[in-house]
Amino acid sequence: MLAGTLLAAPATPEPFRPKAGEFPPLAMAHSYRGELVFVDHANRRGSLRVQGSGMFFRNDPHPIALLPYAEVRQFGAPADLRDLPLGSLLHAKGFLPPDPKTSCVPVLPVDNKTRDGNHNRGAGIFPAENHLLLLEDEPSRCLREGKIWQLNSLEFKGPGGLLEASCQPLNGNDAKAAVESLGLDQATRFWRGRELLNLSEWLKDTGLKPEGKQDLKALRLHLSLTWKPTADGIFTRLHVSDVWLDDAALHRAAQRQRQTHLAFMRSRWLPAFVDGVQYGKFGRASITLTLFGGMDEELYADFKQGAAAMINAAESNLKHLSASNGPAHMASKGSILEVQRRSQNPPLGSSGLQLRFETDLIIEGIRPGRVVRIRPRDWPQVNLPREEYISDGAASLEERFPTPAMFPKY
Repeated sequence: MLAGTLLAAPATPEPFRPKAGEFPPLAMAHSYRGELVFVDHANRRGSLRVQGSGMFFRNDPHPIALLPYAEVRQFGAPADLRDLPLGSLLHAKGFLPPDPKTSCVPVLPVDNKTRDGNHNRGAGIFPAENHLLLLEDEPSRCLREGKIWQLNSLEFKGPGGLLEASCQPLNGNDAKAAVESLGLDQATRFWRGRELLNLSEWLKDTGLKPEGKQDLKALRLHLSLTWKPTADGIFTRLHVSDVWLDDAALHRAAQRQRQTHLAFMRSRWLPAFVDGVQYGKFGRASITLTLFGGMDEELYADFKQGAAAMINAAESNLKHLSASNGPAHMASKGSILEVQRRSQNPPLGSSGLQLRFETDLIIEGIRPGRVVRIRPRDWPQVNLPREEYISDGAASLEERFPTPAMFPKY
């Protein structure tokens, strides 16, 4: 396939709709990629300009929502939707809405990914599979799949240049891999160890000239991608935002993202599914739950047998319920009776780690199949910003899909 030509991802035979309380199989997900153009991090939704077979710039932003157990990754490290820069090219694995009645994004016909968008936009740009199990940037996708970008040539036209490149297996070469023409310019960042270089500095270090076409001799590097408007009637060319010149540079980026993730999750609590509840007398109960996947192992290690903990009910968008005085105010307090690794290879979205927790005062929202958030007692106890909890436990559609009435009256 020639550079600049983008094809829709192959469709799965039958659209798949996840069931409440279950982790869907990754193999049944519909795959696509696109530019992140809008983020509503508090409601775990946003919009991607999805790539199809036509003119990318004409594609309307396509609303997407994260499933409660969705995994988000940046630089190969766990992330939150708020961590992803606008403009990033992201890879998505999505399903139909589990419950169309409570979807916080538009519910579309199940065959929407096969419909032509018209106006030279092509098919595949607004799939009905808009509830995502996985959302990851280009380096994360390559690390997960064991791939890397092979740069064959660099040609300069004006202040910027064009890379002829293909995404190849890390150990080997795929002759059928599509060759793409990728733009780069003085805003492209070149990371080397602890250094940050611009295009001119990288060219000087490598002996390349900022003119004409030059052979890069199949140079293999990790890239972060975005999209920029281009001249000369080229509508679908992607752009290189970052070049990772060595493993150390990408590792440092991953470690920075990891520390952001650790601090964020310890203040918000880890999400989980309630597998079962055994009720006792006078509000006492034993709760079995499975922690969601995609978190750093350091967080899971904080859940120890015998440790004191708190559980609070949550919505499917992971917002705490009844948290106006802090999520710990109405949470069920107790101790962890058992920590068990149920699976070494759990499905994506599940940690495979199951906890059994006992409390002497269970709250209403902790029921089988429901989403909860749990914290060890020694994690920091903080108040959350207003947009990150449901008011007075009222899990209304208006709170999950805010109207203009959410804004203050001046």
